[in-house]
Amino acid sequence: MNILKFGGTSVGSAQSISALMDILIKGKHAEHPIVVLSAMGGVTNTLLDMAESARKGEDYAETLKKVEDKHFEVIRALLPASAQNPVLTKLKIYLNELEDILQAVYNLKELSLQTKDLILSYGERCSTMMVSHIARQYFANALFVDGSELIKTDHNFGQAKVNTELTENLIRDFYAGNNDKLLFVTGFISSNDEGRITTLGRGGSDYTAAIWGAALGADEIEIWTDVDGMLTADPRIVKKAFSLPELSYTEAMELSYFGAKVIYPPTMIPAFLKKIPIVIKNTFNVDFPGTYIRHNVHASSLPIKGISSIDEISILNLSGSGMVGKAGFSGRLFSMLSREQVNVVLITQSSSEHSITFAVKPADALKALALINKEFELELQARKLEYPEVENGLSVLAIVGENMKRTPGISGRLFSALGRNGVNIRAIAQGSSEYNISVILSRSDLSKAVNAVHDAFYADLKKTLNVFCLGTGNIGKTLFKQLQHQMPFLAKNNDLQVKVMGVSNTRKMYLDAEGIDLDNWEDSLNEKGEQADLAEFIKKMKSMNLANCVFVDNTASHNPIRHYLDVLQSSISVVTCNKIGNSAEYDQYVAFKEAARKHGVEFYYETNVGAGLPIIRTLKDLMLSGDRINRIEAILSGTISYIFNNFKGDRLFSEVVKEAQDMGYTEPDPRDDLNGKDFMRKMLILARDAGYALEEKDVAIESMLPPACLAASSVAEFYQELENNAAHFENLKNEAAKSNKVLRYIGKLEDGKVAITLQMVDDSHPFYMLSGSDNIISFTTDRYKERPLVVKGPGAGAEVTAAGVFADIINIGKR
Repeated sequence: MNILKFGGTSVGSAQSISALMDILIKGKHAEHPIVVLSAMGGVTNTLLDMAESARKGEDYAETLKKVEDKHFEVIRALLPASAQNPVLTKLKIYLNELEDILQAVYNLKELSLQTKDLILSYGERCSTMMVSHIARQYFANALFVDGSELIKTDHNFGQAKVNTELTENLIRDFYAGNNDKLLFVTGFISSNDEGRITTLGRGGSDYTAAIWGAALGADEIEIWTDVDGMLTADPRIVKKAFSLPELSYTEAMELSYFGAKVIYPPTMIPAFLKKIPIVIKNTFNVDFPGTYIRHNVHASSLPIKGISSIDEISILNLSGSGMVGKAGFSGRLFSMLSREQVNVVLITQSSSEHSITFAVKPADALKALALINKEFELELQARKLEYPEVENGLSVLAIVGENMKRTPGISGRLFSALGRNGVNIRAIAQGSSEYNISVILSRSDLSKAVNAVHDAFYADLKKTLNVFCLGTGNIGKTLFKQLQHQMPFLAKNNDLQVKVMGVSNTRKMYLDAEGIDLDNWEDSLNEKGEQADLAEFIKKMKSMNLANCVFVDNTASHNPIRHYLDVLQSSISVVTCNKIGNSAEYDQYVAFKEAARKHGVEFYYETNVGAGLPIIRTLKDLMLSGDRINRIEAILSGTISYIFNNFKGDRLFSEVVKEAQDMGYTEPDPRDDLNGKDFMRKMLILARDAGYALEEKDVAIESMLPPACLAASSVAEFYQELENNAAHFENLKNEAAKSNKVLRYIGKLEDGKVAITLQMVDDSHPFYMLSGSDNIISFTTDRYKERPLVVKGPGAGAEVTAAGVFADIINIGKR
């Protein structure tokens, strides 16, 4: 025999009630299952609102009419006209009774817990009576049962305690006389020994189902709701949450206690005692197996079973020397709170016994504060205790699972995920059973925290990086193309998903909490975007408060640099191809590094030096492995490399420069490349990464251009000066050729000094065979002394630079 409980969404409309009937007709249940029903979806809250309106002397008639219409619409949709009148009449009687009670509350301006329970009872009575009549079209033996007559409780209205022995006897006696009928039982409601209506608290319909199941020794209790069982996290917060096939009673109770709304914790107690399996099923996805909660569960490979949370919580901290070594202090505190019906959600105490922190529901916080001030008045006045304060705006996050006690490093993984995303933990609690680790954190961080922890513990799922991009020029556009093309590979081979959440250029900016489709990002930016404002863009990025965020700067502007520190201090990683930030003041360079280290995020800038070449990473790996850098030599300008590689034979220097400009290798004014300034920045960044605290003035630059070329007032005049000084460049070329050498503009770091000079090198030098616009760098170290380590390849171009930015983003994902 099975107990089937259907929640508010399952009886919330004509469509959902039809689905319920299909389950009963087609289901593989015992011949006569017992069906427990909640009020129609939203009705319980509406009844509460009407009760409060009546207490305040406000009109409730319109709301009551909406409740009536909600039920009448279902009757008219699902019952033939000939069968409607008896049901409509009974509903009208219930609603008239409800109206009389509300009028009494309105007149007295008083709403007791007893009256509130009576008002709430009409939700279940109306829905269950209505559904039982609809069921008679398919089941002639359908019978409406007012469960309040059979479940007996104490006088604690609002959260009544069940008299188990009496209740089970009443249920068994009733069932013995009606076991040939299909019973439709009201959930949630009960009565005391005076016959007055009481309620079983939040989730009381689940509790009703468990009480009936335990009383009758049911084979299984089915809880039908609107989700596919118990999920690893709240699907409204974590889009990647998935259904769990089974849970132990303990795991399910822990998850439910800490906010999982699918099932109510007391529900499991009667089932737990009788070892009756509970299965959570989806009314709207009948074929899905759902989640089984039972005594003996199979071994699981998951380190944790789920992540649960309580959205709103308040904490109080009691501290002072009067607590140290004081036997019975905790007992006195918590006994007093229990006696006054203040439920404590979480407790943590310092090992010095100097302080106790505990969490309560916000509605109980001020009451708890007043009770403490009264109970410990003498200690507070004597300054043996500090006056406690209430802290609001907090949430609880809990990870749950029986495997936790057998898996080392669980707490480390939890705190690492939170720390890397800038989530500050206010309090921690872990039971000795190791089934649960709970943390208190800011309410504003909850969504980010749950997503970060979910990514950390479920390795089989794709980790999500949330990327915000500045710059939509050649590099930005190319990066988006590469991301779009490579996404399936990343998902399949790296379990990584990169979502672009925001895009901005100097004209428009666009952010989307669901992610931006890279198929038409330009249309979205232009059509939906607002006027660009970098400070506002960063403010909105931070306010989205997403896990695993990356800020990508694909510009060459000074403006984004001013925001790097703020971004890093907000626990958001930075990837940049903009070399201005790292080549400005040394203190700024250090500040970026320190902020990234302190806040547990990454600051990656591989493309600052060699576009897509792994130069920064190679240098870092050499130093991390204990090698000592003796000398670095480099050609780090693709423009200058192309010019000298093609300045051969009868060609004039001015012709080669013009050719490089026409091919897009130079800036609009070629002097921006040829004056060595860009090269200097790259060498300065290398020197700093190698451990030298250098400034721009410390880099010696030998100009390859005559002064007249640099002083030209326009680009056209610059080319004229190049032609005027053709003899100078011809002499350099001829002198090199005469000695079987080639011209190279080389940067060198040695003994903490950086110089960039025009040199002639022969075929024994690793830079001799350089071709095209390639960059090349040579590392001479203690390990690579006789034969330096050389990195060579394209040093310019949107494709390779975007690939370098892409690689930095992916490396953040790997970490």
